[in-house]
Amino acid sequence: MSRYSHDEQFFHGKAESLGVLIVNLGTPDEPTTPSVRRYLKQFLSDERVVEIPRAIWWFILNGVILRRRPAASAKLYESVWEKDGSPLLSISKQQQQALQQEMSVRFNGPVHVELAMRYGNPSMLKGLQALRSKGAQRLLVFPLYPQYSAATTATSYDAVSAEMKRWRWIPEIRFINHYHDHPRYIKALAQSVKAHWEKHGRNEKLMMSFHGLPKRNLELGDPYHCQCHKTGRLLAEELGLKKEEWVLTFQSRFGRAEWLKPYTDKTLESLAKSGVKGVDVVCPGFSVDCLETLQEIALENKEVFEEAGGKQYSYIPALNADGEHIQVLADLIQQHTQGWPETDKGWSEAVQETNNQKTQALAKACGAKL
Repeated sequence: MSRYSHDEQFFHGKAESLGVLIVNLGTPDEPTTPSVRRYLKQFLSDERVVEIPRAIWWFILNGVILRRRPAASAKLYESVWEKDGSPLLSISKQQQQALQQEMSVRFNGPVHVELAMRYGNPSMLKGLQALRSKGAQRLLVFPLYPQYSAATTATSYDAVSAEMKRWRWIPEIRFINHYHDHPRYIKALAQSVKAHWEKHGRNEKLMMSFHGLPKRNLELGDPYHCQCHKTGRLLAEELGLKKEEWVLTFQSRFGRAEWLKPYTDKTLESLAKSGVKGVDVVCPGFSVDCLETLQEIALENKEVFEEAGGKQYSYIPALNADGEHIQVLADLIQQHTQGWPETDKGWSEAVQETNNQKTQALAKACGAKL
């Protein structure tokens, strides 16, 4: 039996296209305990996400975490669930649709944009197979994590590579692994902060909260910590902030090990106790609002700040499917696909059809079966 999965049948002159796979972390299918358990098992079983010896981690994961955490997490997901389902998934679909429209305008040749979640649905397998079925012989994989980390960006690469091992005919592949200091991304962040201030007023301190990682990851060479700090510095400069007007922190720590500091919740508590009355919080590492922003930052950490004496707390939403954000992502796609036929101004469906006919004629002259 062949080791390869079923491939789309090859024939001479077959129409080709450019495929773009945008990737985000993932979400349970439903805010229920069984669904959350399935999602967490897939997520926390990834060796890049949890770098603990497998034998030890297996007992911790299956004997403790998957017995206790799913029910509590399901309640948290339920608190942010919308009519259309998971906010992360519904907003990601809006991004995919907007990018499909934008890239169809920017490129002359056929381009297809698909969405995949690293964990959960729509799966990486489904996204890649959808692009293959549309003739994508050039593939750009775009994980929507501005700052690179092995636990996010690299594991997306792993998933693509694992699937490609099962394909007989693999496409040309390019991969975007960060955009933490892209000028237009920084400007888009600054615009969102300014727009929020214009509408809701400005508090004393701007907190930039990034998702945390174990400190060990930094010590082993992961660049995430440094890239977060660069994003924060560039955003502060774009906003014209003084050193005392902003602070950078890390959220969502888990377990007993030391994580990247300073911690978001502890910093909020300290600020309130020191006399800071108002804080605005933005999360520049999240391209889409999700449980970590809508529940942990917007709700839980607001309580932390207020219980410590703070008065005004405001969460600034992620860039989501905002028009300027879509332009940022489209710019990155265009930048990383330079040199491929679809980006050529002379490329058109008519030219492609003519080329296909010539290819078929030449193949037939060589004795190929068409």
